[in-house]
Amino acid sequence: MDTTTSFPKDKIKILLLENIHSAAIKQFNDQGFQVESISSSLPEEKIIEKIKDVHVLGLRSKTKVTEKILDAANRLLAIGCFCIGTDQVDLHAAEKRGIPVFNSPFCNSRSVAELIIAEIIILSRKLGDRSKEMHEKKWRKESKACHEIRGKSLGIIGYGHIGSQLSVLAEAMGMSVSYYDIARRLPLGNSKMCPDLKSLLESNNFITLHVPDTELTRGMIGEEEINTMKKGTYLLNASRGKVVQIPHLAAALRSGHLAGCAVDVYPSEPEANCDDWETELQGCPNTILTPHIGGSTEEAQEAIGLEVSDLIISFINSGASAGSVNFPEVTMPYSPSTHRILNIHNNKPGVLRDINNILSEFNVSGQVLSTRKQIGYIIADVDSKASKEIKKKISDLPNSIRTRILY
Repeated sequence: MDTTTSFPKDKIKILLLENIHSAAIKQFNDQGFQVESISSSLPEEKIIEKIKDVHVLGLRSKTKVTEKILDAANRLLAIGCFCIGTDQVDLHAAEKRGIPVFNSPFCNSRSVAELIIAEIIILSRKLGDRSKEMHEKKWRKESKACHEIRGKSLGIIGYGHIGSQLSVLAEAMGMSVSYYDIARRLPLGNSKMCPDLKSLLESNNFITLHVPDTELTRGMIGEEEINTMKKGTYLLNASRGKVVQIPHLAAALRSGHLAGCAVDVYPSEPEANCDDWETELQGCPNTILTPHIGGSTEEAQEAIGLEVSDLIISFINSGASAGSVNFPEVTMPYSPSTHRILNIHNNKPGVLRDINNILSEFNVSGQVLSTRKQIGYIIADVDSKASKEIKKKISDLPNSIRTRILY
């Protein structure tokens, strides 16, 4: 059987940053791809040096993919964010260049939700402060301002994959749950939807944030919102660092208005582990600070590694773009004995007409097109004997961005 492929798999280069799980590395290696894995993120200039002949870039939350990096990425086919968020990538610039960005929106939801439940209990019992004292040889047994979480109220801002799962876990612990989201969401269990943010802030013992980084969410918890919370409220943030205004949070903790907080994300985070990181929250009472580890469990990272690598492999091998956050979603079963044409083009009037004029001269077994803001994406299975000619004609169209043949 002929095993010749349109492009040798052993020449496809994968660059993985930030210690991507070994499950993803194995998936790529099993395909015969060249894989380079680096345990930390890299600064812009280093990525520019390495990315010139890379076909796939994989990263987590610390690496920033700028337009300058994309300008240097002559061969880049896809970007994999091995995490939930994609705000570390310039999605507009990637879309404009026909580069899909894949992520894993579900796989670490349980890990983050469990961390929040643990922190609610730790804050309610002041365990962080008690543990610190014990390490300092201080014995301070007390029950003042320490509570069970049963019967307490939890307000969830952002009732998506994490928020809704947290809702179920919190109810199982005996908490009453309310939530606020800009989109209508189905309440799980006995949770109740709040009509606005203010009503949620002023009515709960614990408030936790699970929102993306957008213009609407940046700085959404500031002095006014904190003052709206009842005295003795606890605030938890495992979403995005720019959502909470840190100086106002620190002031509320030091004044005693807030009884405690747990923060896992920060406005500025180091690119690699270090010993000199600072925040205004250091030294605040009953304050849990963690280094963006909400999704950092073996289970979550393995699941994310498998999901994102599967999506990328499917895109490389078949052109399927399902799961991309910035790209038209197209999938199509292979037609036997054909070659597959993949074309990414500027989304402008007349492009589809021009492509169909070319395809009309040949046998086409299947064809799918989808468009997005800036680009269109078409998959067509064509006569194998004519595929190179078709590719050249489509590539020569003025609005064509990239054309590939797969077989």
